[in-house]
Formats: sequence, structure tokens, C-alpha cells
Amino acid sequence: MNLRGQRVVVIGGTSGIGLAVAEGAAREGAEVLVASRRQERVDAALKRLPRGTEGQVLDATDEDAVRDFFERIGAFDHLVYTAGESLLLESVAGTSLARARRFLDTRLWGAYAAVKYAVASIRPGGSVVLTTGTAGRRPLPGSSAASALCGAMESLTRALAVELAPVRVNAVSPGLVRTELWRDVPEADREGLFRSSAESLPVGRVGEPADAAEAYLYLLRGGYSTGSVVVVDGGGTLV
Repeated sequence: MNLRGQRVVVIGGTSGIGLAVAEGAAREGAEVLVASRRQERVDAALKRLPRGTEGQVLDATDEDAVRDFFERIGAFDHLVYTAGESLLLESVAGTSLARARRFLDTRLWGAYAAVKYAVASIRPGGSVVLTTGTAGRRPLPGSSAASALCGAMESLTRALAVELAPVRVNAVSPGLVRTELWRDVPEADREGLFRSSAESLPVGRVGEPADAAEAYLYLLRGGYSTGSVVVVDGGGTLV
């Protein structure tokens, strides 16, 4: 089973895990379209991806833009949603509601809008793969917004799997992965976190985007999986 000849749309596919998914799908022979909010990121991703890959600018928080995007691109087989800005890691007392809402806008409501307007264009046998995270299963201090998001995404995944059947809907729950989402954490703190986490994880290292991407590719291929949340965390929820 592979993705040869299928069309895969990756919203958030210009960096991090999304870009790794796009690269993996392209290696398997899929036609790939990546979308991101900034033109410069789209241009940079297209330089890395194989010739023939499509790229478009899309603000996932703009419902009209999302609707127009799916009307414009036509039929496809699989939607992957990995879009998201930097992580919000602050105490409840120190987080403004406006910032918490912005954090959820792209990751939760952007995904909701994408599925809403994509489903009519997904071909028979197609699927949706969303993104959650392990903060919903093992929250840490300062992760209230992220934990709320993860719980919502897992519930949304299961609800959509029932409502949109036979379109399959699944999610991937990455643990600590070395991506641009950590860019707002000072470098010394970030590298210290990666080192200490690597020492505690059963696999002995933090994740790379390609590690998580394998789970997305599995769910795209796996015709008998729906309503599933695949955890890829190096054993982080065990320790």
C-alpha cells in the first residue's frame, strides 16, 4: 500500500512535521499540495519538495479564504492538517484570554473549517488526518491552553469519524519533536529541555519531524483506521 497517484493536501505543510509529511507522501508518488499563511514559507518549501508540488498561501483562520481555497483546488484524496503557531506555554494567571483564543483559532477552529469545506472534495476512499498532542494526556504546569486544545482535537476526531463516514478521520499526537514551534523559547532553554527530555525518554532522544510524519503516512494508507489517535512520543507518556 502506498500513495502513488493520490492527491494529498497538507495545510501547514511548509515547515516542521507538515513538511516532513509532504516529503514522505511525495516520495511515495503522491501529488502534493502544501498551504501556509506566508508566501515566503511556501516558496522555501517548494524548493525542497519535488518538482510538480503545488503550493498556495492560506490563512486557516479566515473562513472565507478556507472555503475559496477548497473550491479552487478541486478534488483530492487526503487532507492533513498540521498548521499552528508557536506553542503557548504560560500559567493560567499569566495568559490573556485573547492570546489563548488566538492559539486555538489556528489549531482548532482552523482545522474545523478546513474539514467543513474540504469534505465535499475528498474522493471515495479518502481521509483526513488532524493533529493533537500529548499535553491532553499528560499535562504539565503552564500547558493549560495546549492541554485544552489536545482534548478538544481528540474528541473532534472521533466525532468527525462518525459524522463524515465513510471518509476516514484520524489524528496524530506527537510528543516532544524538534520543530520551529519551539522557536520562541530562548535557545539555551530549548536545548536544555531537549537534552533533559532525551535522558528521560525510553527511546533516549527527542523526536524529529520525520518520526511523526510516519504516523500520518500510516493513517493515510490505512483503510481500516478511523477515529484513531496515534501517539508518537518516544514513550513520553509512560515516564
